[in-house]
Amino acid sequence: MPSQLVLEEKSAEVEAIKELLQEYKSIGVASLQKVRASQLQALKKNLSGKVYMKVLKNTLMKIAIEELGKEELKKLEDHLSGSNLLLFTNLNPFKLALLLERGKVKTIAKSGDIAAMDVVVPAGNTGQPPGPIISQLNAVGLPTRIESGSVWVSKDTLVVKKGEVINERLAGVLSKLGIKAVEAGLSMRAILDEGLIITSDQLKIDIDATRKGLEHGNAEAFALSLSVAYPTTENITTLLQIAHQKAIALSLGAVVPTKETIGDLIRKAYTEMQSLNSAVEKAKPKA
Repeated sequence: MPSQLVLEEKSAEVEAIKELLQEYKSIGVASLQKVRASQLQALKKNLSGKVYMKVLKNTLMKIAIEELGKEELKKLEDHLSGSNLLLFTNLNPFKLALLLERGKVKTIAKSGDIAAMDVVVPAGNTGQPPGPIISQLNAVGLPTRIESGSVWVSKDTLVVKKGEVINERLAGVLSKLGIKAVEAGLSMRAILDEGLIITSDQLKIDIDATRKGLEHGNAEAFALSLSVAYPTTENITTLLQIAHQKAIALSLGAVVPTKETIGDLIRKAYTEMQSLNSAVEKAKPKA
């Protein structure tokens, strides 16, 4: 009897998953590794109404996908391993990934963790008294000196690069120095967006580089549109100004009087008359 009850509960859960898979255009799979419960609660609160989050068993998720029989959903199966959080949303997948990235927090590293950034130990007072700490610091490549009864790091020193593994010895030193070298939070494995699978690497966007690229492309497009005199909403004022300047220059060169050029033409004629008169005076024979 209990087994029958469990079977019914699982069957109901599969049906609920099938409804979610058909309700939203994007389904994300995020790893729960190194995710704190407080972070998860905060994310759920911040994304309420935009993203539905639920921890689901991979086996039930796969059963729901198989029962629906949609080929595009089967692309998710390769990313259903380990402990995951499923995210159902209609948000742009890149916006969702960015929101999750911004929700990460820096924390103290443990042995085996991956450095989230280049970790530089700054020069200065460690606040530690002389003793075993000196050999511990030296062992990870930190130059030291003793000053005013404390151990000091002599110069800024890179101890681990982004993406490298933090060993036990370095993790201990960073912990004593209060340096946070890893990030805790949701990491996207992949997002299925309207049949297209987007992996974690593809979801990473350098916002500053992308903005600069767009600004550079916009500037080049604007310059090109001016050079070929192709009118757009953005350049029409500049094109009219350029056309006006060229028309003025042409009318002056061709001595065509207009309301805008008559003053300049008269001044030009007067100047030429003065110059000619001066030349004539110089050419006259002296008495």
